[in-house]
Amino acid sequence: MAARLSESGRHSVLLLEAGPTDRSPWIHIPLGTSKVLNDPRINWRYESEPEPGLDNRRIFLPRGKVLGGTSSINGMVYIRGQREDYDSWASAGNDGWGFGDVLPYFRKAERQSRGEDQWHGALGPLDVSDQPPNELCDAILAASDEIGEPRNPDFNGPTQRGFGYFQTTTRNGRRCSAAVAYLRPARRRANLNIVTGALATRVLLHEGRATGVAFNTPGGKRSATARAEVILCGGTFNSPHLLQLSGIGPAAWLQAAGVPVVIDMPGVGANLQEHLAVPVLVRCRKPVTLNDDYNSLFRRLRLGARYALSRSGPLAGSGIYVGGFLATEPSATRPDIECVVLNWSAAESSRDAFRPHDFSAFTVETVLLRPESRGTVRLAGPDPATPPAIRFNLLESPADQAAIVRGVAAMRRLVHAGALADYTAEELTPGPSATTDADLLAHCRARGATAYHPAGTCRMGSDSAAVVDARLRVHGVRGLRVVDAAIMPTIVSGNTNAPTIMIAEKAADMVLADA
Repeated sequence: MAARLSESGRHSVLLLEAGPTDRSPWIHIPLGTSKVLNDPRINWRYESEPEPGLDNRRIFLPRGKVLGGTSSINGMVYIRGQREDYDSWASAGNDGWGFGDVLPYFRKAERQSRGEDQWHGALGPLDVSDQPPNELCDAILAASDEIGEPRNPDFNGPTQRGFGYFQTTTRNGRRCSAAVAYLRPARRRANLNIVTGALATRVLLHEGRATGVAFNTPGGKRSATARAEVILCGGTFNSPHLLQLSGIGPAAWLQAAGVPVVIDMPGVGANLQEHLAVPVLVRCRKPVTLNDDYNSLFRRLRLGARYALSRSGPLAGSGIYVGGFLATEPSATRPDIECVVLNWSAAESSRDAFRPHDFSAFTVETVLLRPESRGTVRLAGPDPATPPAIRFNLLESPADQAAIVRGVAAMRRLVHAGALADYTAEELTPGPSATTDADLLAHCRARGATAYHPAGTCRMGSDSAAVVDARLRVHGVRGLRVVDAAIMPTIVSGNTNAPTIMIAEKAADMVLADA
């Protein structure tokens, strides 16, 4: 948004970021994701409320607190979702958001390494690149053939279904975040002012109009006045939280938190959606996983030298090379499960640590693409520094329970296929003792987490529960928009980084047109 709105030089733009600049080298080394997922300097490190459907566990929720936001700490997988996702937004009354409407913005954003075609652009700022082949991953793809899933060379092309290598938002062995792609070329513009270390505390309102933003800095409290618009790009957790701190949200929630009610808007913080991710952990017969690299000083030094000399090797990737999309019901016309293969397995991955196992292993994650369960993001008090209360209600829906069990069963068939016989030594979890659907559901509750794809808490629509209209303007407030994954009426069937960048591309055109 900041890059596009300042592009012409006619409009002055102030960008407020609560975190620092993106100087950490671990941000830019793709495999450095494991370092930044737990770094409190550049990560909000939220946690959910205890999740009843996940054995009352709190789920770790990393979010970027740095220029580039979560695109500076994510897994860099480039997936747009399915055509039907966007067509459903349009059919719900959100004119201009069908797949045919949004595809030009995906193409506008993209600098596709394979070149331009009807699905892809090659002149945009966001680099999208292929990943090199990998021995274990090639065996995974051969196993997918055995279980009857087609090969798919392009998950963002004519069809999503099938297995193949993921493309990533990387450039010459470096992460291509939104900050790298868009902000870095724009930073020297005289009409763009970037302030880091600036925690937005409240949207300033006057007679039904957003007039600016109050924010805290290390030097004290400050405010900024907006002559045109205030645009919230805080993400699915922070955008509704800031609206609620400003008195815009469900009246009962605001009153309970001690915040004066300005506009009673029930949808702010409601409709939270997330992709549930459940692991199948596999001990590997061959020392070809990132666990093996991590646990060997010699291999770590060798990989570091290779990356330093040529920006290649495992450090140039995120460790997420292959996966697929499959339909787990015979009558389904579109995939309902995503398979994500991680070339490592973690003994601990939480708010405080990331530690791979000390033996060779890999992980096959089952990701539920279109959950029925809905949650909330609710302010926990009037202090802007207090994290919001986040509750997903994962696996609340019986349909979600059935779908994730079918998906885990499919992943188990995959890892035990003949093509992986030289690699699969042992299924560690769910493990051979899990023989029934009830066993698999218990595993999902015990080991399931999120895929780090929250969406939907400032839903787009025209009904009484919607927060923004089809031009992403907050209902009942002039001069205020939300532009991030929070506006999704329903979550897309895949990773959310590419769709969020598309949303910003489209919104920038709307803002400029309205100006």
